Amino acid sequence: MAKFVTIGYGDRAGYDRTAPEVRDAAHAHDAELQEAGVLMGIAGAPVQVRNPDARGVETANGPFMTSSLPVAGFAIIEAATLAEAMEMVSKSPCAVAHGVIEVWPLEQPSN
Repeated sequence: MAKFVTIGYGDRAGYDRTAPEVRDAAHAHDAELQEAGVLMGIAGAPVQVRNPDARGVETANGPFMTSSLPVAGFAIIEAATLAEAMEMVSKSPCAVAHGVIEVWPLEQPSN
């Protein structure tokens, strides 16, 4: 099974304008994914870490990337194909509540 990193983006305004029954179904879907072993979490406050030329660690609070919607959460999922991974996340809150979910194949370096 391949692994995929997902990043959900969404804001309160999009969530609030989504019908409660749609939101409830999306949360139930996420609960099913978690029960099936998907590692899922809400995004906390990010910290940037740099160590230019290995001469000293530099940190800065806040995200490096910017987006029109804030990062809402992350998940690591396993699926046979990218299409299956996309189907798995298509019913999650960010996808149905006027946000977006990115699905990134997790490519592992060969030794």
